[in-house]
Amino acid sequence: MATKVIQSLLIDGSFCEGGGQLLRNTVTLSALLSKPVSICNVRHNRKPPGLRKQHEAGIKLAAEICSADTTGVAVASTTVGFKPGTVHLPSTFSADPGTAASTTLLLQVSLPCLLFSSNTSEPSSLVLRGGTNATQAPQVDYIQHVFLPFMRKKMGLDVSLKINTRGYFPKGGGNVYCSISPMSGPLPAISLLERGAVTAIRGEARVGGLPLSLAKRMKEAGHQKLVSSGIPADIIQIDSVREKEGDAFGAGGGIVLWAETEGGCIIGGSAVSTKTKTPEEVGQGAAEELLLNLAHGGCVDEYLQDQIIIFLALAKGKSTIKTGPITMHTRTAVWVAEQMTGAKFALQENESDATIVCEGSGYSPQAS
Repeated sequence: MATKVIQSLLIDGSFCEGGGQLLRNTVTLSALLSKPVSICNVRHNRKPPGLRKQHEAGIKLAAEICSADTTGVAVASTTVGFKPGTVHLPSTFSADPGTAASTTLLLQVSLPCLLFSSNTSEPSSLVLRGGTNATQAPQVDYIQHVFLPFMRKKMGLDVSLKINTRGYFPKGGGNVYCSISPMSGPLPAISLLERGAVTAIRGEARVGGLPLSLAKRMKEAGHQKLVSSGIPADIIQIDSVREKEGDAFGAGGGIVLWAETEGGCIIGGSAVSTKTKTPEEVGQGAAEELLLNLAHGGCVDEYLQDQIIIFLALAKGKSTIKTGPITMHTRTAVWVAEQMTGAKFALQENESDATIVCEGSGYSPQAS
């Protein structure tokens, strides 16, 4: 009997925001759904275009998880081929780009791939090395305090994360451990249309290899900005922390704030320390981002908005989520999800807010 040849789906990497997210989501869904892809114009809208070390590491991690054959996985490559095999769980995986590239972006690539198994309930382990608190990516604290709590509460994920060592730009050197328990059936659809009043604002201002006073200045500036904007002082609790010697590699810092609401929503705001900004500017920047995310009345912030698209596409049933203005990253994630999964999205947009509606594909390992 002749072997059936499955043609690769061609994905144009220049679509919409044309950056790394399109690449990550495409490879992730290819690995999970066993759909070969060919991605051209990789990171076409970035300077320089093509793969960087973090993208190379992410694709190699996804390839390891699903025993994929790949082509073009090298720095500066603008065309990538990815032909997945089978995902066998539970397993232990690791990734290290050898730079300060973000550990959280490596988690974005691998998490959906490790969430489903038809033959085990044992968790898989993931060790990610690189940067933990850097610009151009969610800080690991955002993942720990906003993304994962949201996904546990709303979609039933059983994922734990431990930060063994923090890695600051430009040295990297961080070490993050994740334990991911697989789901035997599809993710549930979710409906989030009423955020409810803010009941608490929490936060952490952290530094490593720097004086604690810098973290305290970030904290105080963030607190002052929130109070001056009408947030009651008695619902705000921000901690200032200096990492112990050996718990951080390099010198740096950042602050992550998150608001908890009556409707069970978690809204974030964050900023990373840089040489060009004072601690006060960093703290105020995080508070301003949180306030902006609260102002539109949506149930997710601008970063959670695009990160959950891939999960809505895999869920069973109709999900409806009120958000702020739709970002380019979200439009890109929606396009990739529709190309890869068969999920159908509708973006209902107003001037200041929007609603994302998704009829999910109902993916489960038994149906793969």
